[in-house]
Amino acid sequence: MSPRPQAEEELTRVLALVPWIVAHPGSAKTDIARRFGITPEQLEQDLWLLLMVGVPPYSPGDYIDVDPEGDTVEISLADYFTRPLRLSPAEGLALLAAGRALLAVPGSDDDGPLATALAKLADALEGAELAVDFGDPEFLEHVRRAAEEGHRIEIEYWSAGHDHLSTRAIDPGPPFFATGQWYTDAYCHERGADRMFRIDRIRAVRDRGERFTPTSEPGPARGVYQAGPDDTRVTVRLASEASWVTETTPTEAVVERADGSMDVTLSVSGTAWLERLLLQLGPSAQVVAPAAAVDLAARAAARVRARYEADS
Repeated sequence: MSPRPQAEEELTRVLALVPWIVAHPGSAKTDIARRFGITPEQLEQDLWLLLMVGVPPYSPGDYIDVDPEGDTVEISLADYFTRPLRLSPAEGLALLAAGRALLAVPGSDDDGPLATALAKLADALEGAELAVDFGDPEFLEHVRRAAEEGHRIEIEYWSAGHDHLSTRAIDPGPPFFATGQWYTDAYCHERGADRMFRIDRIRAVRDRGERFTPTSEPGPARGVYQAGPDDTRVTVRLASEASWVTETTPTEAVVERADGSMDVTLSVSGTAWLERLLLQLGPSAQVVAPAAAVDLAARAAARVRARYEADS
């Protein structure tokens, strides 16, 4: 799977890690990982990534200094980060919005140095009223309480991949925030296996009056979608203007072509999801394999047209 669809999520988390670690030097890696809901292995990767963060001209003193070895972590910022900035009002508002988005990352310190700096920036902007709201889904608190207290719940869940509403009994894990959405990694009794559920796609929740042993483990750092062995692999040829698909969709392979187009291999668990993607892309996308899916977009468009004509 290509790491590119997870790049934005990982960068946001790494940026949120920096001010917290700076404010808590010598913290244990296990404590940091637990606070930010990631595995120790993912934290190690984040710390190595920080070693490459700096500003021009990228001399040794222009990088963030972090020692990824050992059981504890300390971060020293390059001199550039301590210099006062002269910002226009527009730049200040953009910085304020970005900073408040980082504070919304689970694990960030609402009373730490980042929050203090943002409060000063807001004052400098004459108290600009700016709120960053991720719009918590309706049943987030219900799922969180069930996960903490070990209450089995029954949910009505809409599957985007299959365009289907089903009823599931689940043992939810602690909700976690990733790729702009809230998820729970839960045991699904209908499937008899662990499944990932996007909480905003839950349409109803009720308690079943049954208990399970809760876990405090964070959501998986592997990403919110994992291809199954039975999922269909589909190769789609994308025009250059549709390259954004590789940044927003988990891909298993990307082959760039001489004319600027690319062949992208996707793992597809539900045909409905792929149909929506192809209809959105229109002539900028063409299925090239497997043969049974080559005319998928045309068939989906025909169904939409038939429904429209029937309603006219």
